[in-house]
Amino acid sequence: MISFHTEGIKFSLKNKTILKKWINSVVEKKKRKPGDLNYIFCSDEHLLSINKQYLNHDTYTDIITFDYSKEDVKMPIAGDIFISVDRVQENAKKFGKSFENELHRVIIHGTLHLLGYKDKGKAAKEEMTKEEDRALKQLVI
Repeated sequence: MISFHTEGIKFSLKNKTILKKWINSVVEKKKRKPGDLNYIFCSDEHLLSINKQYLNHDTYTDIITFDYSKEDVKMPIAGDIFISVDRVQENAKKFGKSFENELHRVIIHGTLHLLGYKDKGKAAKEEMTKEEDRALKQLVI
């Protein structure tokens, strides 16, 4: 089950039904099944506190993914994906993208992490970006 939540902020996600279908489609194209996927939209400060508490990183970030998936690829993927709306807005301006485009990229970025994609190192980051771009082309709103 895919669900969207907010933590400590006022934020309304548009096109929830379309986004759920899109996420399901991306997961299924990778021959996996979506399980419990929680997308939690929050502030920079909230995500910074999570980053410090769980990852010992004292830096702002746009996303943190907690993967609860089993190693067995036959099992559904599951996780909590925390997204800083503040950071998404900042990055959209920085990269010259719309807020929605950047938000969708971050949503699918977290999903791809749950599918096993990494973004540490040049080659892994290039592969992640390629997969994000491929997924974004599938999204029709």
